[in-house]
This record gives sequence, C-alpha cells and structure tokens, in this order.
Amino acid sequence: MILKSVGVFSVAKIMGTLYAAIGFIVGCFFALFSVVGAGLAGGQEGVFALMFGVGAVFILPVFYGVMGFVVGALMSVLYNFVAGVAGGIELNLE
Repeated sequence: MILKSVGVFSVAKIMGTLYAAIGFIVGCFFALFSVVGAGLAGGQEGVFALMFGVGAVFILPVFYGVMGFVVGALMSVLYNFVAGVAGGIELNLE
C-alpha cells in the first residue's frame, strides 16, 4: 500500500490540536516559573511576572495551535506535491 496523498485539512486539524496541547504544557511551565519569579522578586516586578505567567497559559496554546494548523497544512501540501513526483510512502499494514 502506498500513501500518495494526505488530506490537507485533516492533517492541519490534527497538527493544530497536538500543538495546542503542547502549548498548554509549555504555558503551564511558564506559569510555574513566573509564580516562583514573582515570589522572589516581589513588588511591581512580581505582579508583572505573575500576570505574564497566567497569560502564558491562555496565549501559548492559541499561538501554538494556530502555528501547528498553518504548518501542518503547508507540510501536507508539500507532501502531496513531493509524493506525486517521488511516488509516496510505502506502508505495510497488518
């Protein structure tokens, strides 16, 4: 069985979802480090660090998800082009 083309929107949806999940995990780490930094800095700098960390939990999943969707779509279009020239990927399924 040879994989000659992939659905662009299908790949883009999956990549966007996976990258949004990765963005959430990265955002949680940013939030954790920001809370620790806010505790160490204190004062006005601490409040800014705390807001940055909380914002990262919401902003990074959206940013990663959108970028994953766009890159997934571009890569699937490129794959379809290259598979048309080179013949695709051979799959052995059981």
